[in-house]
Amino acid sequence: MNNKENSYKGKIITIPNLLSLFRILLIPIIVWLYCVEKKYELTILVLLISGASDIIDGFIARRFNMISDIGKALDPIVDKLTQGVTLICLLIDFPRLAILLFGLLIKEFLLGIMELYSIKKTGVVHGANWHGKLTTCMIYATLFVHIWWHDISEVVSFGLVAITFVIMCMSFAMYYVQKKKYMKENIEY
Repeated sequence: MNNKENSYKGKIITIPNLLSLFRILLIPIIVWLYCVEKKYELTILVLLISGASDIIDGFIARRFNMISDIGKALDPIVDKLTQGVTLICLLIDFPRLAILLFGLLIKEFLLGIMELYSIKKTGVVHGANWHGKLTTCMIYATLFVHIWWHDISEVVSFGLVAITFVIMCMSFAMYYVQKKKYMKENIEY
C-alpha cells in the first residue's frame, strides 16, 4: 500500500463515493419508471447507467488509489439496495422472484453481521470477491431479462431464478467460510 492510497483510506468524499451516491439517487427513478410509467426500456437504461457508474467508480478507485473504507462498505450496499428495490418492483409481475429477494436479504443480513463483527475486532473492511461479483451479475441479468422480456415463459423465468439462487447460495457459503477463517486467524480470544 502506498502513501497516496493511505491518504484516501479514511476519506468520505471521493469521486467513487460520489458515484455511489449518484447510484442511490437513481433508485427512485427506477421505481417510478417501472411501477408508475411502465417504461421498461427506460428502466433498463437507468439500470445500465447505474451499472456503468458502478464499474467506473471501481475503476477510478483502483486506478487512482481512491480506495476508502467507506467506499468498500458503501458500494456493495448500493448494489444490494438497487437489486432489492428492483426485485420488489418486479414482484408485482413476477412473484417467483421473491425467492431471490428473500435469498438476498438473508445472505446480506447474515454476512453483514459477520463483517461488522470482523471490522469491530480487526478494523479491516473487506471488499467483494469474484463469487460475490458473479452473484451480482446474475441478479442483474435476471432482472434485465424479466424487464425486457415482460412476457417471459415460465420455464425460462424459473431457470434463471434457479440458477441465480444456486449461485447466490454458493457465494454465501464461500463468504461464510472465508469470514470464519479470517476471524479465527486474526482475532485473539
